[in-house]
Amino acid sequence: MHYSAYHSVDVVNGEGTRCTLFVSGCEHACKGCYNQSTWRADSGHLYIQALEDQIIADLNDKRIKRRGLTLSGGDPLHPVNVETILQLVKRVRDECPDKDIWLWSGYQLNELSEAQHAVVALVDVLIDGKFEQEKADPALLWRGSSNQIVHRFTRE
Repeated sequence: MHYSAYHSVDVVNGEGTRCTLFVSGCEHACKGCYNQSTWRADSGHLYIQALEDQIIADLNDKRIKRRGLTLSGGDPLHPVNVETILQLVKRVRDECPDKDIWLWSGYQLNELSEAQHAVVALVDVLIDGKFEQEKADPALLWRGSSNQIVHRFTRE
């Protein structure tokens, strides 16, 4: 998997202070996308174990309290990303149980594969649906266009 950027402190991509990983790879090619540089699956930097370790360390850092992890892109649920993203969210659940996970995807919840559902089963908030420029509204919270849905899950 490749990623375009990692922000260890982010206050705009989900509730509270967060760590945010922008992955590479998106097949949706939404007109008006603000992050077109992430569309190619091999763009950006190679995701390596050291980055994953840093994400876990940042989430557990007591000096800057983070509420959780945000996964965006590109598309974290792109088929080339799913295996690595699943590994990351499992590790966050195991090592940072008090943190929440937000994930943005152009795929809709009802069209996910079994592997994509395995990831979604471990997240707290999923914002799904392609960005549709004709439905764009800057007043919307956590989404760019009105067709996108914010799903809040309760985990047991």
